[in-house]
Amino acid sequence: MNPKKPIRLFISFLICLFWSCNQAPQTKNSEFVDYLNESDTDFDQRMEWWRESRFGMFIHWGVYAVPAGIHKGEKYESIGEWIQLKAKIPIDEYEAYAKQFNPVKYDAEQWAKTMKNAGMKYVVITSKHHDGFALWDSPVSDYDIVDYAPYGKDILKSLAEACKAQGIKFGLYHSIMDWHHPQAQANDAPNYRYNEIFNPEFPQYVENFLKPQLKELVAQYDPDILWFDGEWIPDYTHEMGLDLYQYVRTLKPSIIVNNRVDKGRKGMEGMNKNDKKYAGDFGTPEQEILEGTSTMDWESCMTMNDTWGFKSFDKNWKSSKTLIHNLIDIAAKGGNYLLNIGPTAEGQIPSPSQERLANMGSWLEVNGEAIYATQKFKKAYKQGENIRFTKKINQPYLYAITFEQPSQQLVLKHIQPREDSSIRVLGHEGVLDWTFDPAKGLIIKIPEDLTGKMAWTFKIEGKEI
Repeated sequence: MNPKKPIRLFISFLICLFWSCNQAPQTKNSEFVDYLNESDTDFDQRMEWWRESRFGMFIHWGVYAVPAGIHKGEKYESIGEWIQLKAKIPIDEYEAYAKQFNPVKYDAEQWAKTMKNAGMKYVVITSKHHDGFALWDSPVSDYDIVDYAPYGKDILKSLAEACKAQGIKFGLYHSIMDWHHPQAQANDAPNYRYNEIFNPEFPQYVENFLKPQLKELVAQYDPDILWFDGEWIPDYTHEMGLDLYQYVRTLKPSIIVNNRVDKGRKGMEGMNKNDKKYAGDFGTPEQEILEGTSTMDWESCMTMNDTWGFKSFDKNWKSSKTLIHNLIDIAAKGGNYLLNIGPTAEGQIPSPSQERLANMGSWLEVNGEAIYATQKFKKAYKQGENIRFTKKINQPYLYAITFEQPSQQLVLKHIQPREDSSIRVLGHEGVLDWTFDPAKGLIIKIPEDLTGKMAWTFKIEGKEI
């Protein structure tokens, strides 16, 4: 153990004690709060900022950025952060990568500015992925960025502070599964306990390691979101999921927790099964967008290329146009878009990611009002394949966003403007001529000097029909 660890452990205890005394919602004299049966009003109030944000950044970063998809000269085509499992790397060999993790080019302020300029309203970073390595100074473990890696600094602390300065909500991804902790993986490492192998000590890992680390994270960084993953392993049960949700909400009642805290999600679709009541505040479609809308809050987490963690040879980048259209489609369906970056081991955001984020930010600077604080149309979220609709929350503004530039006129079937309505294209000066035919719909004349690219937003004051 690091000789300074006991001191930090004691300091952390004092911090947590102070925090608990000042923020804990329950005391010995208070009534138990059942967060699993929250009222609709309380739930809506807690989710309000998240629903209005629509766009956030996902960051997968850790030891796996060091091999960057290559182990002992062999390229592994699987996603980068799974290389320990896919390459069957023994724990001691993987720990050698941890001792090389030295992101000297990491700049938290620059990362936060990149998010801000991209139009992102919140961030979720991997505090600990499946490999068990922590990106903060964890009092209950030496396997972290401060004690085990040459970098020796708390990454989460600097990023949380930088995001707060930019007005960006801070969230933490935390893996339930752990390939490093002996009570959370089987004795046959490096094959690791995954789908079929059980560890009878897993409940001890939950109580003595997982929960204490979560308490550290909430106490030290005050996250707005806890984003769980790895819940599919057989050791983790539905009952554990209910308990863990209640536990983290007790630590911070206002925190938002994804549905992977429990066992309810239907594969990559990410939405909950309906066989029982599962814990979690929103669904998590992975690498896909819902085909339609849902009554459940949801967030599509997606990559810009093929992998989450950095992989040096993954060059299959989606275009800026595709990413913008994804955002529009998701917002029209009432969801959020959590778009991932995988920084290098040195701490740099890959230049293709930076380029695409800048392009998205430029588009949102002009068209953002059609994305933020909007909701889905009740009538229809789209018209054909190239038009999406959004509606401003508590305001009479409707938006029609087109993926293709219209040439002479745009006919909209689901919107009726007011008689005195001034219809505009965001980013274009002047009002547009229009007529309304109950049989055909709203007919908008397109100006010859229409500019823009990627997508065009028509702002209309009126009502759905």
